[in-house]
Formats: sequence, structure tokens, C-alpha cells
Amino acid sequence: MFLLQSSFFVNRSCGVFAKRTVSHSCCCIQLSEELKNAFVNRLPVVALESTIITHGMPYPQNVECALQVEDVVRKQGAIPATIAIVNGKIKVGLSEKDINQLGDTKSSQPIKTSRRDLAYVLSNKKNGGTTVSGTLIVANKVNIPIFATGGIGGVHRGVENTFDISADLLELGRSSVAVISSGVKSILDISKTLEVLETQGVFVATFGSSNDFPAFYARNSGVKVPYSVKNAEEIARIISSNRDINTQSGMLFAVPIPEEFAFDSDVINRVIEEALHEAKLNNIQGKLITPFLLSHIAKITEGKSLQSNIALIKNNANVAADIAVALAKLGDSQGEDKASSISRENIQRRPIIIGGSNMDCSAVLDTDNIQYL
Repeated sequence: MFLLQSSFFVNRSCGVFAKRTVSHSCCCIQLSEELKNAFVNRLPVVALESTIITHGMPYPQNVECALQVEDVVRKQGAIPATIAIVNGKIKVGLSEKDINQLGDTKSSQPIKTSRRDLAYVLSNKKNGGTTVSGTLIVANKVNIPIFATGGIGGVHRGVENTFDISADLLELGRSSVAVISSGVKSILDISKTLEVLETQGVFVATFGSSNDFPAFYARNSGVKVPYSVKNAEEIARIISSNRDINTQSGMLFAVPIPEEFAFDSDVINRVIEEALHEAKLNNIQGKLITPFLLSHIAKITEGKSLQSNIALIKNNANVAADIAVALAKLGDSQGEDKASSISRENIQRRPIIIGGSNMDCSAVLDTDNIQYL
């Protein structure tokens, strides 16, 4: 059970009263001891999803990758918070045993868990790998402001026939979390995905000198976005401002895949078209489509795409950890001034009173006929 219920503190990174808690109805969330300590001491934390363990990669590469990504975050001075559902409990911060259990998918039989699946997986005590959408919900509940992943979901190609649009996009529009990814998966329609993100009010920027939006396996998609940011400190300031103003919408920072692992855009697009054709022949649809395509692309590229996938996830985790550290430092330098400037009128949370209270009673008599006993 989440033991930090009812604890309020001034969040130095955003300058508002924030709550490192979930409501009493969310006792299905369990924090690891490492995460409890991180929250109490306001250490930088990076949320990580778990579908890379359960649906994104074959065993044992999935387990190895998950552990390596956590190690990358720790080496940069932040605390990894891998989020998953284990035996019907949402865990924030997994043990190595948990990761191995989920990674052995034949035994654990995990469900790919988005917003719509959460209640079913929890109530039936199932195992679940949280998608970007599912991870965003949990990260937002426990107030983790930064989340690293490989690539988010989006608008699928041929959407005019299938109406297949990932719940990730809608969740980004209502979760105050910054997502660090290599753009959207290149199997998707990138232009339409960015249009939906704009409609949802999601801030989008590239990381680096170019504003060419990356396409997962490829460094460039040919689609431009309005903003580019050059370092972790700049991103931390943007995140802090977004949380100051409390837009309640997320942010997407797109990090190009490291050059040595990148595919040429034309080459990977041909591979994707072949994989999409195979999916159509096999009538693969819904939440099965992305794992199928990634697996088929890995087969066509003789495993090179899997190596690229692992490399970009590690790189994104590295960038996310740098941002988390910068955000924590920004909070340390600005937090006290911001906290003291908050007016009580702007705090819309119920107060918690610790200690006793006194109550005075007064009465007005409507008669002069008073008898003393």
C-alpha cells in the first residue's frame, strides 16, 4: 500500500503545493523502499514503462535492457521508477525479481495495459506491462514529472479506415508529465500524430540543434516542429514553468536516436511497408499491431532494429536523468522563494490539520425568565 497518503509538501521544482500521494482509493499502488526514500528526500526520479519488458522485446533481451536502462538512470544521479502491474498491484519501482518475472512472458502472461485495461488487470490480479498511457497515469498520480521511453504511440497509417489512434496521445493531453522519447514509432503516421498532440495542447520540441522531428529508428522524419531545445537545463526550466502555470497537460521532448544506430529513412520505410503488408495479410489489429510490427521489423533487419531500439531507449533514459537532476537543482535554487510567494487563495487542496482544536459556543436567549438551579 502507498504509505505516503495524506502527506503534503512544497514541490520546489514547480513552486506549488503538490502531493506525493495517491488517494485512499488507490491502495493498489506500491512504492519500492528506494522510491519512498527518494520522495521523502526530494531526489530526482525518472519513470520508466514496462511494455519493453512484456511486449517490446524477446526474452532475455527484454530483462537485460530493462536492468541496463535503470543502471543508466542511476549513473546519471537519478532514481529509476519502472512502473508495472505485478499480481494485481501497481508497483512503482521494480525489484530485479519483478523484472525477471514479467520478462518471462510465457509464465507471467502479462497484459498490455493502457488506461482502458487498468481496472480489469487490477481486479483480476493479473500481471501487466504498462504502456506509455498506463505509465503516464501512474507517474502523474505519484507526482513523477519525467518519464523516459523509446517512442510513444500515435496515429496509425490508414487511420481513415481503422480509426486506430493510440491512447498515449490523449493521456499526454491530461497528464502533467514530460515524456522523453525518440519521437513516435516510425510505423505510425507522424504528421497526423503531431496534429493530434497539438489539439491536445501538448508541448512538443526536439532535443538538439534541429527541429526535424525524429522517427524512432531514423534521426529525421522530414516533419518539422516549432521548437528545439539544446540542453537538460533548458528543458528543466520549461518543465518548471509548465508546472508553475498548472496547464495539466504533458510535454514531449523528442531525442534523435544515436547516429551509429540510426537507419536511413528510405530503408526503414521500405521495411515498415513490408511489415505492414504482412500484418494486413494476417489480420493483425488493435493493441497487437505494434508488437507484431516491431517483431517483424527485427526479423527483416536480422536483429539490427532490436539493437537500435535498445540503444535509443538507453540514450533517452540518459537524457531524462540529466533533466531530472537539472530540475531538482532548479528547485533547490528557486523553491523557497516560490513557495513563500504562493497565496492561500491559489491553493485548491483540502487542508490537513494536525493536533487538537478548540470550539467556542455562544447563545442568545429570547426570554428574560431565567432560573438558576
